[in-house]
Amino acid sequence: MNVLKPHVSLNVTNIEQSVAFYEKAFGVAATKRRPGYAKFDLEVPSLNLTMQEAPRTGVNASHFGVQVATTDDVLEAKARFEAAGLRTMTEEDTSCCYAVQDKVWIEDPDGNSWEVFVVKADAATMGDSPALKKDASECCTPIALSKKPEATPSASSCCGPKTTA
Repeated sequence: MNVLKPHVSLNVTNIEQSVAFYEKAFGVAATKRRPGYAKFDLEVPSLNLTMQEAPRTGVNASHFGVQVATTDDVLEAKARFEAAGLRTMTEEDTSCCYAVQDKVWIEDPDGNSWEVFVVKADAATMGDSPALKKDASECCTPIALSKKPEATPSASSCCGPKTTA
């Protein structure tokens, strides 16, 4: 698998203040800016950091991930996860975080969602699938993968696994 860089998605209460902070911290401007959303695609340190405005809940991390080079890399990760007995949820050509992506999701024992994804193109919207949340403050917030094998898609997340318990 050709790993490009780690990905961290943060929930922030004020996108303007957060962007100003991270621009100072990293010494570079945000790579992408949209209403309630920002992305830093850093070379050094190698990091894909995104943030979206969301109400303060005590949980600041939205989800974590690893950006890869190709859809084949996503499929390789999916096969490896499943061979190891991990539950997966895949998305193909999904519009998420202003990008068209293919991805596979897993969840750790504490409920932290991880995605392995490839960015295929830029997108005009945060998320535009009919099965996704329309409220940008709730977009890119993963919903826990069900422990039940009969999980079905749900309209409860923009950029996260869309399954229910």
